[in-house]
Amino acid sequence: MATAAHWSQYLALRTLSAVMQCFDVEENLRTVGAFGSIYATMSSKRRQRASMNIIRSFPGISQEHAEQIAEDSIRNMFQIFAVDSLAMPQLLTRDNWPDRVMIGDLDEVLPLLVREDPGLFLTGHAGNWEILGYFVSLLGFRMTALARPIDNPLINKWLLDLRERNGLRILTKFGATNEVDRLVEQGERIGFIADQNAGDKGLFVPFLGRLASSYKSIGLLAMRHEVPVVAGFAKRVPGQFRYEVMITDIIRPDDWVDQPDPLFYISARFNRAVEQFVRLVPEQYLWVHRRWKSRPKWEREGKPMPARMIAKLETLPWMTPALLARIQLNSAVDAGLEPLERALESDQGADS
Repeated sequence: MATAAHWSQYLALRTLSAVMQCFDVEENLRTVGAFGSIYATMSSKRRQRASMNIIRSFPGISQEHAEQIAEDSIRNMFQIFAVDSLAMPQLLTRDNWPDRVMIGDLDEVLPLLVREDPGLFLTGHAGNWEILGYFVSLLGFRMTALARPIDNPLINKWLLDLRERNGLRILTKFGATNEVDRLVEQGERIGFIADQNAGDKGLFVPFLGRLASSYKSIGLLAMRHEVPVVAGFAKRVPGQFRYEVMITDIIRPDDWVDQPDPLFYISARFNRAVEQFVRLVPEQYLWVHRRWKSRPKWEREGKPMPARMIAKLETLPWMTPALLARIQLNSAVDAGLEPLERALESDQGADS
């Protein structure tokens, strides 16, 4: 039930939306980006968290460079929520989308869409995660996207109506497991934001040189229904309401069938696909997001990485000795067994 506070927030947002339509979208991006920079300066805790995440993800980066990426990331976050999400229905239509969206190499994914094959379509908190599902549905391809409901029911309904205007279906996450399973069984395509922290009991896989907790549901769905996992992103053209849609990986059933631990392989690989995009445009990643908040049991107990985990990491086809050493070192730091300075001075070549 909507409260007085809900109504005041809703009316303020609708007023802001109406005012912003009086100005050019690029001008709105500059204005909102400036507010993002102010927020980054005033919110020292979030800025410092973002900077430390960047420094630990890119060994050898300077403090100054990390802080600039952190500020640009917060600017991008403000622009997505305050400009792009409100402008999409008016500025991105079936008639003008080529003016706003550039399509990269989609040769492998287009047949999946055209044949209406079922599949899991993933993105991360990178680029503009809001626009991808909207754009796919705009082209006439059915898509159901999972989204976390907003606490304010009035704002939640309004934004859902905007997102679903062109056929995109939004399914709230709470209690959605059975519904998602049924939809995939029926041949539907499901969209996820795949870099959510899954808690202490999640599946820990590498992400930017550290172990990160991932939900098992994506890999389990793919395995149960033998459907491909497609990782895609919308990269912003700097300063503009224009995007380039790109695919960083397609994981097919044949890829995991012979793996010793298919669930671990799928989860690690789609996290690697998100990582590849982040390395391309780190300023468009949501670094304030607490991706590494949860830690494995051995780290919480102050113990070194167990041999069974090391062996599991070694099975990943892209794992190198340098990367494995860096993941182990970062795990030791998170367990309190090694000083952070040692991890920050580790060889940048381990990222390759």
